[in-house]
Amino acid sequence: MRTFRFAHTSLGASASAAAIASPREIERDWAWGDATGHGVRVCVIDSGVDADHPQIGGNVTSYVAEEADGGWGVRPDDGGDVAGHGTACAGVIRSLAPRCELVSVRVLAGNLRGNGDALITALEWAVAQRFPLINVSLSSRKEALKERLHDLADAAFFAGVSLISSAHNSPVVSYPWRFPSVISVGSHDRTDPEYLELNPDPPVDFFACGINVGVAWPGGSTKVVSGNSFATPHVTGLCARILQRHPEFRTPQLRHVLAAVADNLVRSSK
Repeated sequence: MRTFRFAHTSLGASASAAAIASPREIERDWAWGDATGHGVRVCVIDSGVDADHPQIGGNVTSYVAEEADGGWGVRPDDGGDVAGHGTACAGVIRSLAPRCELVSVRVLAGNLRGNGDALITALEWAVAQRFPLINVSLSSRKEALKERLHDLADAAFFAGVSLISSAHNSPVVSYPWRFPSVISVGSHDRTDPEYLELNPDPPVDFFACGINVGVAWPGGSTKVVSGNSFATPHVTGLCARILQRHPEFRTPQLRHVLAAVADNLVRSSK
């Protein structure tokens, strides 16, 4: 079963990622080999991160996007993870790229809801900081934010900042995952964390492990979860490994390499 899932809490409709012919083969050994994500900066915009969790392993710099003194800004944060969602995503990234540099920007509250201005502020800051990778396992349905999010996604693309964004789990229109400048991710039910499928039917670009995934949870615990939110950091972790080996790559190259190594390709025998 391959699922194209859209809300972050409910299972959505199924979609089949068909076999796709590959004109030339790019080997995973060339793409990332034994890379660990060493030195690659990854920003996780979410509910915060429990840096003390064994699966996170510390070395996380934490911020919060909040309104204070009459304006929105990104400021140092010691609130940890208020919902668990961010720790889960960060743990997945670290499981694939254990030596990447994680930075957390908290935009969600304990009910996994957030202010649109907080999301815009966090993205503006992260793009300005030139993080090579930004994991956005959330989206907004607010049409009023569409233009600003679109402009930010384009600004990231041209600045060499790759947004890895989860598709909504429900059949609704939301952003930023629908923008072509973003690498968008849905879920499949394979258990292999490196198993990747290329989707021939956009707007979702790739399917990754996102159903019944064991993840880190605040307080040192673990939890089994499902959702595109948790498929997305699998792709982010693989991208961190690619960037360690190929630091000059940007979104188009990352998308091309991920597509070339996808497990559902039919490769030529030549």
